[in-house]
Amino acid sequence: MARMRLPRTLSTRLHVSRRIVLYALLVLLVLVFLPLVVASSRWTHAPRIDLTTDQLYTLTPGTTQIVDSLQRPLRLTLYFSDHATRDLPQLRSYEQRVREMLQEIVARSRGHVRLQIIDPVPYSDDEASAEGNGLTPASGGSNGERVFFGLAGGAMSSLVDSDPGDERAPEKTLAIPFFDPSREAFLEYDVAKLLYELNQTNKPAIGVISSLQVDGNSVLGEQPWTVMQQLGQLFDIRKIDQATLSHIDDSIKVLLLIHPRALTDNAQYAIDQYVLRGGRLVVFVDPDAELDNTPYDAASGPVPDHSSDLPRLFAAWGVAYDPHKVVLDRALSLPIELSGNSLNHPAVLGLGTQELNRDDVVTASLQRINISTAGYFDLTPNAHTRLFPLLQSSTEAEVVPAERVMSSSNDPTALLQGYKADNAHYVLAARLRGPFVSAFDERAKEPGHLAESVPNAEVILLADTDLLSDRMWVEPQSVFGQTMMQPFASNGDFVANLADNLSGSSALLSIRGRSTSQRPFTRVDALRNVADQKFHQKEQELEQQLAETRRRLDELQPVKGSQANTASVEQRHEIEQFRQRQLAINKELRDVQHQLNGEIDALGFRIKFINIVLVPALVILLGLIYGWRRSRRSRQRT
Repeated sequence: MARMRLPRTLSTRLHVSRRIVLYALLVLLVLVFLPLVVASSRWTHAPRIDLTTDQLYTLTPGTTQIVDSLQRPLRLTLYFSDHATRDLPQLRSYEQRVREMLQEIVARSRGHVRLQIIDPVPYSDDEASAEGNGLTPASGGSNGERVFFGLAGGAMSSLVDSDPGDERAPEKTLAIPFFDPSREAFLEYDVAKLLYELNQTNKPAIGVISSLQVDGNSVLGEQPWTVMQQLGQLFDIRKIDQATLSHIDDSIKVLLLIHPRALTDNAQYAIDQYVLRGGRLVVFVDPDAELDNTPYDAASGPVPDHSSDLPRLFAAWGVAYDPHKVVLDRALSLPIELSGNSLNHPAVLGLGTQELNRDDVVTASLQRINISTAGYFDLTPNAHTRLFPLLQSSTEAEVVPAERVMSSSNDPTALLQGYKADNAHYVLAARLRGPFVSAFDERAKEPGHLAESVPNAEVILLADTDLLSDRMWVEPQSVFGQTMMQPFASNGDFVANLADNLSGSSALLSIRGRSTSQRPFTRVDALRNVADQKFHQKEQELEQQLAETRRRLDELQPVKGSQANTASVEQRHEIEQFRQRQLAINKELRDVQHQLNGEIDALGFRIKFINIVLVPALVILLGLIYGWRRSRRSRQRT
């Protein structure tokens, strides 16, 4: 049967009309699709899946709570010297980690947080802006350039002000001067803390109860202690009179209790209820507060009693503390000047990175804290609380009576006579976490009395007050005619970190240190450990044979002329045997090293094969199978 054909001109017209319709549909699709994509990217959020082992890119509940509770728009500026770090792959990788976390926060904030990323090239306005915002550059970049890698944050008064193109200055600015890769475990905490502080409109209030003259003495012309001056720049310091204290207001974010002596029952009850309500308390007690100027009382014994304690509250909290015991540590003793001589004092200690808790945000970045005549803490057998050390002694420490330390003030070396290390780490400062119970059961019928604490109650305990004094961490220096305090230890930063950490919300306190993005090669490390053990065994074998050969050579030393030649031959034979065995053992050591390298290379080859060949091959195979099945179904339908 013959087919009917359309005239050529009509066919051409139909083809042209179909092309016009197709083009029109494409234009219409573009006009509809592009606004739809822009709108969806602005008002909807694509689902995100975090497949990392430790959920590195998933914000913790504490951070999400802080972001969701933002009351004012924030503008964040991430400064990163891209050109100066082209030869620093580890820093560039960490920058990607920081950027992705900030982008996750921006996505969560629903427009309250705006992020801008700037490369502050040398001698540019951006570089001046980075320095003006409080960022600290690091040296070591390409061609000697300075490296900026920090975050500047500003709080705006309205969402309109937070527009990136707005040049008006924010109402409040704060910064993370430099993102140190060694603090990656606390990255989320640092960023969340910055957001929390930017969202605050007033300085947090800190209460201070102290029997020491931490505020100085204006009559004698004494200035406040440097640590209090630093806290005054960051917080609203409120001095509380312990004699009239009966209630602590909830507006006090942190209460510093320094060297409590002769506290009234009302004052102790006020502190008790403040802690149970969730108030943050920092307690400084001391078996021998060296700046305590309490007059000597003959009833206290042969030496003045400069100790402090909270026996009733400590007993209720399950804390064991002896106000008459001092921790000595000959491994950490610091030199002091006495009668023109420099002597190491075993009660004056310099705590280094080994004695500081590197997993706690308060002490993670500190290098050294100096203390003097400190006590220690422990838990009682029936305690329901938990003790998390912040500062502790070395295993070379010994506990002695405080009276002995004070009696040896003119000759500290006497403390080393009969010294016997206890082979234990003594806790000098710690976090104490609840649950807490009230120490005042007899007041249970009073209005508002609390018998138990809130779930997140926490107290910081420190067994030394001298660490607050200037002599332990700063020294005056004259700069252009002005006296400046130059720190030589991190005591001030330690106290500021404590107040800073505790003054945050419960959401901020819930953010703990997390895993880092740097994944260790555990399999390779295991192989190296096995190889090291083999090396160690071979080396021990070689040393034993060497010692045995030396012993035999000593026995073969000639004693008479007639035996000289015989002994000499035996010596040479023994030495030759030892050399042969030494060469054999060295060959075995090289074989162990070659075997280790071969196993590591084989492991690397298997990983490369899986990533480069096997996985793509499986993906291609699945695609081919999927395509073949679709084509087969299509042929079956037709």
